[in-house]
Amino acid sequence: MLHRLNASRSGIKSLIIRFKLLQLVILGFCFAVVPDLTAQDKPNVLFIVSDDLNTKIGPYMDIDQHTPNLDRLAASGVTFSRAYAQYPVCGPSRASFMSGLYPETNGVTHNRVTYGSYKVDTPELADHPTIAGFFRERGYYTARVSKIFHMGVPGGIERGNPGSDEPDSWDYTYNIMGPETLSSGELELLSPLDLHYGGNISRMILPDSKQYTQTDYLAASQAIAILENRSNDIAEGATNLVREKPDAPFFLAVGFVRPHVPFIATESNYAAYPKEEIILPEVIVGDNVPEQALRQQNQNRYGMSEEQKRKAIRGYMASVRFMDKQVGRLLDAVERLGIREETIIIFLSDHGFNLGEHDTWAKLSLWEGTVRAPLIISVPGSDFEANHGTENDVITEFIDIYPTLTDLSPFPDEAPEILQGKSLLGYLNGTKSHNPDRIAYSISYGGDDATIRTDRWRYTRWGNEVYEGNEELYDHDNDPEEHVNLADNPDYQDILMEMREKMNSKREEVRNFSFD
Repeated sequence: MLHRLNASRSGIKSLIIRFKLLQLVILGFCFAVVPDLTAQDKPNVLFIVSDDLNTKIGPYMDIDQHTPNLDRLAASGVTFSRAYAQYPVCGPSRASFMSGLYPETNGVTHNRVTYGSYKVDTPELADHPTIAGFFRERGYYTARVSKIFHMGVPGGIERGNPGSDEPDSWDYTYNIMGPETLSSGELELLSPLDLHYGGNISRMILPDSKQYTQTDYLAASQAIAILENRSNDIAEGATNLVREKPDAPFFLAVGFVRPHVPFIATESNYAAYPKEEIILPEVIVGDNVPEQALRQQNQNRYGMSEEQKRKAIRGYMASVRFMDKQVGRLLDAVERLGIREETIIIFLSDHGFNLGEHDTWAKLSLWEGTVRAPLIISVPGSDFEANHGTENDVITEFIDIYPTLTDLSPFPDEAPEILQGKSLLGYLNGTKSHNPDRIAYSISYGGDDATIRTDRWRYTRWGNEVYEGNEELYDHDNDPEEHVNLADNPDYQDILMEMREKMNSKREEVRNFSFD
């Protein structure tokens, strides 16, 4: 815990002198203990994060040629089919998986921009490294391209802002200044009730010749340049200043902003989804569904017509396709440079996205489609090849990524003790079988509202306490679309009581977590 210091002027002067001496000691110690790492015997990490991507993609559904590059990555790794974000909004979710802590623990429970992220919101965590920071402290070269922590889309990208980035994580950062809504095309508003670009639903169809100007294309280009920089040989006899940590392996984090609104993609990507083939999902909402669960319904938030809904789905699909092509460019570069066999590749989205299920749209909700999101982990090597191309349905939380990477690193025994996730290593190499007792815990709207997902059930409570009509209970064995709320069904009261207790226990654990 941090404590405020009260001192006299002389005491403060003495403290400053001692602090400067301590800095020198620590600096010398760091130079002494940072290992001399080489990419030949330590794995690189390519960490790719999409924005608002749901699981309606090739590795999760039988959709031919929708996301061929994610399909390719899944074929060389494990797809976690039931992976859940800890908060279905960009800022808290990203701070959570980057810190390995639940949002209520790290203090990031709103989507505001705070440079420094959780280290600013919760000073007790000022010395707790992010995933990237963990690798940087141990000699890795770490770089960020575009949105990893929260950045406003489109506004923050249009301004080239760093958003809520945590600067101690990186040796190098590159903020994309993309045109977004300022692109050379017609911006079409699809949600008459919401005029805020960043939260509303809108689209833009660009000529294919404009793809090179777009945020995700620029992000992929810069990431490829970094891969070239870190992988190619330094000129023999060179006396000029060359790359930092010249022989170190890398941790490269690349953020893609699509399919986050506005749905901006080129004509060829839109052409793959003819408007006459777009089908709206069937809307089934029981009378006992709490009003709070329906805040993102079209009539409450967006006011779209049937035609606008179809345009929205088409725009989302086209944006996904464009993003997938950028993933392909990264995969091609890794293979071309001959570093695939020494590079771990992780792909995830910060959370899911509703496209009209329950007539709800976008994020913030606590339905399966909002909190469930893609997670693909590809680890090269003979210990993992037997599981390449497989799907694992163990309940997984995004906070599990941090301890998984520390287990895959050369430093498995040095993981921060306060990490709240559980390593997935055993599911990657096949040494661990399915665990039906795992649960996923997610919150929304600042943390008062929460949901837990078990092997069979989803339980959601709108509010800290139980009161009449604020609960949902869904049986995923028989109702995977969450159409029938069983919370008030007398036949399921024992299950309801069990799920209440699980929720209360998890909340107590997360909210009263000790950093000591």
